[in-house]
Amino acid sequence: MINEENRLIEKYDKPVPRYTSYPTVPDWKTEDFSVDGYKKDFLTSYIRNREEGLSLYIHLPYCESLCTYCGCNTHITVNHAVEYPYIQALLKEWQMYLDIIGERPLLKEIHLGGGTPTFFSSDNLKLLIEGIVQTVDLATNYEFSFEGHPNNTTYEHLKALHEVGFSRVSFGVQDFDLKVQKAINRVQTFEQVKQVSEWARTLGYTSVNFDLIYGLPFQNQDSILKTMEYVVSLKPDRIAYYSYAHVPWKRPGQRAYSESDLPKPSLKRELNKIGQEQLKRMGYKPIGMDHFALPGDSLINAFDNGELHRNFMGYTTNPGKLLVGLGVSSISDIDLAYVQNVKSVKGYLQHIDAGELPVFKGHLMSDEERRIKSKVLSVACNQRISSKDAVELYSESKSKIEELVSDGLLEKTASGFEVTEVGTQFLRNICTLFDPNYSADRKIKVFSQSV
Repeated sequence: MINEENRLIEKYDKPVPRYTSYPTVPDWKTEDFSVDGYKKDFLTSYIRNREEGLSLYIHLPYCESLCTYCGCNTHITVNHAVEYPYIQALLKEWQMYLDIIGERPLLKEIHLGGGTPTFFSSDNLKLLIEGIVQTVDLATNYEFSFEGHPNNTTYEHLKALHEVGFSRVSFGVQDFDLKVQKAINRVQTFEQVKQVSEWARTLGYTSVNFDLIYGLPFQNQDSILKTMEYVVSLKPDRIAYYSYAHVPWKRPGQRAYSESDLPKPSLKRELNKIGQEQLKRMGYKPIGMDHFALPGDSLINAFDNGELHRNFMGYTTNPGKLLVGLGVSSISDIDLAYVQNVKSVKGYLQHIDAGELPVFKGHLMSDEERRIKSKVLSVACNQRISSKDAVELYSESKSKIEELVSDGLLEKTASGFEVTEVGTQFLRNICTLFDPNYSADRKIKVFSQSV
């Protein structure tokens, strides 16, 4: 069994997209994009989908120190005078979208990401959310969530955000082992994580999520087991157990440690296996790529009902087609197009001061791309390939499907193919079946390893 697992790792642990979108960002065709065209497409898509409600992802890029493993767009500073001008810029950007649609939209989701959202004071975060909420109608089942750093998330942060509608919080834990924490420059104690989790529950948050990562420098079986012991004692409602993406050519901070400090592929797979086994033993159910939740969680219900969705915010129960990204480097997905905001704070503020949407590139979606996107999402979210899609695949890549079946990643059913338990570890590889842009022989290294 161990030899078979090692064989599959060696075969499928290749650089593949994470499929938070299709087409993936490196494959966007930006030459046909224009800001004026995007505004028209946004209005068209809004009119078509207004009754579903829209989602807002708001990127808050500031951090006081750099976590060296991080792949996010961050701006390191200890100068908190930057907070208020950035909040005002976000509200101005949001007003630009309101001016395009000319009415109060129905708002279904807000997610504050980063960076470190809790770099901002509770007063400034409250100012931001109140400034948005007063311009919208809230859906009856709206959900507001944010990412919190256990080291600087205060009781006041949690209280202020709960008062303006937040019910979900995700804490970036990553690992409890001190040697690992020092290597990635993110030292936080179990007591700090316990405190913020208890505060959240006392205040009435209905969901607490932990982000954990395997494959970090100096991790081993014992450190993962110890981390899981700490986790089970706090029993978060959801857990994201991510594979560390080593992309130092994109994130120079990852050069703070040597590749020899990272677990070898076979050990990394073992860490994933150990972690997942512990989570399942603790009562968590696996959902899609990397996610786990306790029975009764809305993610599990959505998965069981075939209603799970995936976008740039990760897995969500909201299948809406309107995701607007505000702030530096944010990506908007409006069904007809993707766009990304400029990646520097200075550039972003300059666009806002000039009264311009701060987008710098985009991709117009063709009908064929939207069709492929739905197939990729079916694998990533529902872990199945329909019989209709299977027929198309057989005509194009019969040998690839038969190989996945032979390796035990897919199983033939009366309605197409289902991803097996083994196959769930390689969902990204299976998604590549539908991706005409993907090539395992890509000359330029773009993606991280699948495992």
